Amino acid sequence: MELSKLIAQDLLKIKAVFFRPEAPFTWASGIKSPVYCDNRLTLTAPDVRTDVENGLATLIQTYYPDAEVLMGTSTAGIAHAAITAHLLGLPMGYVRSGNKDHGRQNRIEGKLEPGQKVVVVEDLISTGGSVIEVVDALREAGAEVLGIVSIFTYGMQKGLDRLAAANVKNVSLTNFDEIAAVAAEQGYIAKEDIERLIAFRNNPLDESWIGGKA
Repeated sequence: MELSKLIAQDLLKIKAVFFRPEAPFTWASGIKSPVYCDNRLTLTAPDVRTDVENGLATLIQTYYPDAEVLMGTSTAGIAHAAITAHLLGLPMGYVRSGNKDHGRQNRIEGKLEPGQKVVVVEDLISTGGSVIEVVDALREAGAEVLGIVSIFTYGMQKGLDRLAAANVKNVSLTNFDEIAAVAAEQGYIAKEDIERLIAFRNNPLDESWIGGKA
């Protein structure tokens, strides 16, 4: 089975990704969304966790074979970076959202030498803002950031534009379109809901998809 479809099935099975187009969730930003995503649930489902970490290792070997260090995003990417680094026999660390206010006031935790080739491990990419801050911090520390691996991406245009502007590549295990298709195929949502879900993904600020309109 194709890796993206396998991960989509896994995430739906444990409700790490949960579609509710008839009763949208409200994000902190106020945007109404038909999808809820919590990839931390993969850590408490050993079979899914195995698929995810083996998948991330495969992506790194395929797209970033020169990787020397994995750096997780704080906090959701830390565990995935640690497990994947163990599978690959690579060092890992993580990047805080800001500098510590005590001790050495580190933002980057773990040993990182200038010039080392780094892959950032993230769980979810929507608008891309937080992961690009991590990339910027690593570059400021002298790292050569090869790119990002993530479990799931929405594929929102704002996120794609930000990644392009930052000149950083992201490779995800699965994506919004794949999960929507599998959700319809397996009866989690109605097939006619796919068009509404894609309308949301294409323009999250346009709520015309709510109530059966796309």
